[in-house]
Amino acid sequence: MKTLVIGASTNPERYSFKAINSLLNHNHSVVAIGQKIGEVSGVKIQTKQIPLKNIDTVTLYVNAKNQRDYYNYILQLQPKRVIFNPGTENPEFYQLLKSNNIEVEVACTLVLLATNQY
Repeated sequence: MKTLVIGASTNPERYSFKAINSLLNHNHSVVAIGQKIGEVSGVKIQTKQIPLKNIDTVTLYVNAKNQRDYYNYILQLQPKRVIFNPGTENPEFYQLLKSNNIEVEVACTLVLLATNQY
């Protein structure tokens, strides 16, 4: 299963950084998009919305306002689900995703992985 982390950071204090490491530790392949180019445990952080295939899950670490720039991009990826981590809640986007048959999960990626619910 391939996961796209949006809002990725090279700062070890950030939850997106912790999520990338946890996903890798749970043997998931990871692609990352963030504000700044960098690398987390061998995963290169892209700064552009690059074309991707076979994305199972998108996990968001950007606030609702900044998600608007990603609406069309995420819809085009057609992931099975989008995880809205704490602080990223966005009812407008939930509706858009659901109307495109994409599952919405309001949860914490780190908790899902730690409890084998990912």
